[in-house]
Amino acid sequence: MSVFLLGGGRDLARCGDLLRPFVAEARQRAADRAPAIALLLVLEADDDSSVARFTAMLEAAGAAAGEIRVESIVEGEVYAASALDADGLFVGGGLTPAYLNAFGRIGDAVIHRVLEGVSYAGFSAGAVIAAAPALIGGYRVGGVEVVSEDASEELDEVEVRPGLGLLDFAVDVHAAQWGTLSRLVAAVDAGLVTDGVAIDEDTALVVSAQAAPTVRGSGQVWRVESAASGVHVQVLRA
Repeated sequence: MSVFLLGGGRDLARCGDLLRPFVAEARQRAADRAPAIALLLVLEADDDSSVARFTAMLEAAGAAAGEIRVESIVEGEVYAASALDADGLFVGGGLTPAYLNAFGRIGDAVIHRVLEGVSYAGFSAGAVIAAAPALIGGYRVGGVEVVSEDASEELDEVEVRPGLGLLDFAVDVHAAQWGTLSRLVAAVDAGLVTDGVAIDEDTALVVSAQAAPTVRGSGQVWRVESAASGVHVQVLRA
């Protein structure tokens, strides 16, 4: 079982390559039957492209069309535990607070499925909510801007809420591309979280119980933690 945290990206081939080990783990769990990969999406009302985009991403990772089960709901709706009946869970991207709300009733069920050997992959919002302290957005801390408002996820003050709990550190995404590393640094500095990672696009951090965390892809993962001197930032590369 592994947890794959993808920082986002528009290149289907690159993102698909990052997801190949996730698809392989789903196949391994399924053994002698075809795997079921649940694609869980929380869509805006007028979103007519995300299903095709994320399906194509999984197919670029080697999943057959018949192995992908789309579980899409609209912002404001919530998932039932039955959506998790799969060999792999791929949670896509969109408005992060809406994703967290959608999984609010089944957070414990997600943990149980992963403990049973089901791999989890989170893309952008799906990576953020995987954490126990979910840094879901915002662009100001104490009224001071710490990141562009374009990266706010429709929130003003930076907010940390209870996430799915698959990780004990916070996650931010689109790090180099959206400048969100500064938000994570500010959140650690303000004591909103003790530590976390900011992940670039086209980059994944893979966390497994069987091995040390690894970085894959063309970008970097920025490890941020509180230190006696303030805030310590470490750059992790593939």
